[in-house]
Amino acid sequence: MLDLNPIILTALLASVTTTILLFLGTPIAWWLANAKSRLKPVVETLTALPLVLPPTVLGFYLLILLNPNSVLGKFWIDITGNTLTFSFSGLVIASVFYSLPFMVQPLQRAFQEMGKKPLEIAASLGASPRDAFFTVALPTCKRGFLTSIALTFAHTVGEFGVVLMVGGNIPGETKVLSIAIYEYVETMQYQEAHKLSAGLLIFSFAALFALYSSDQKSLVRIG
Repeated sequence: MLDLNPIILTALLASVTTTILLFLGTPIAWWLANAKSRLKPVVETLTALPLVLPPTVLGFYLLILLNPNSVLGKFWIDITGNTLTFSFSGLVIASVFYSLPFMVQPLQRAFQEMGKKPLEIAASLGASPRDAFFTVALPTCKRGFLTSIALTFAHTVGEFGVVLMVGGNIPGETKVLSIAIYEYVETMQYQEAHKLSAGLLIFSFAALFALYSSDQKSLVRIG
């Protein structure tokens, strides 16, 4: 019988990661879309780094950052009694780093395409910057938010190298879908690996198809 725990754990990890990045990535994307600071290229580079950095390299340095002897690792043990490495909490932190560009970049493009004119009009009507953001920018950039959420969730579901380095393969704790597939293949349980792989393939296709279909519908309505 197929073990559903990796599927449930993966869905939980992707949901938590996407929620955190939605709140963390939105202000970063907003700043990148509007900033003229010399630091902007540095922040953009750091944000995009997971796209080109091998997952094992990122996982290795996260392992060093989160290990029990590090400042962060010791602090976490002091307040929770548990380690960050080889734990679900560690997986969340690793996933936030690894999936960051998938949240930030589509939002940054959406904010840039919107331009400043709608916000200037809102300001001329007496709206504060905060009100203008929530009443003008968010509805206008709804498409960008949907894209970011879908890509971040799907990317987190498919993580392998980073989660393996930071979380290992602990059933019910860090054994996510990609790790389970790897384990099935390693132990030559190809039927189980096929079931999980096919499910992941269908999910990925459906997520991207829904995304691109909504794009097409938007173009039809505009036309």
